[in-house]
Amino acid sequence: MVQMNIVYQGDKHCELTHGPSGARIETDAPKDNNGRGEAFSPTDLCAVSLASCKLTVMAIAAEKEGVDLKGSRAVVSKEMAANPRRIGRLGVELHLPARLTPEWRKKLEEVARHCPVRLSLHPDVKVDAVFHYDL
Repeated sequence: MVQMNIVYQGDKHCELTHGPSGARIETDAPKDNNGRGEAFSPTDLCAVSLASCKLTVMAIAAEKEGVDLKGSRAVVSKEMAANPRRIGRLGVELHLPARLTPEWRKKLEEVARHCPVRLSLHPDVKVDAVFHYDL
């Protein structure tokens, strides 16, 4: 179990503290939902968590066999749905080393599709993942 703490700071800002490390981040409500958009919104964190999770589980799988994915990156986009307000779609573009063999590409794409964050999202959230081997 990992414990994290959240303190509401007022004006739709929260401070989040990661219990084990003490690392802190802040959130703000987005401009389209009565906030100032001065920091990641909670749904932004969900979106970047998905992309970060995909990169992380791919790196874990690769490192077990001596393959280095350092420098790989992702770009994530988020579209909100209304009634109820929720994440409707997440688009993830992953940029990985061009030197990866077709076998490694297939293996890593499968690992990414089954990352824990993806498996935790409601099935109504549409997730599009595109893999680019251009690094």
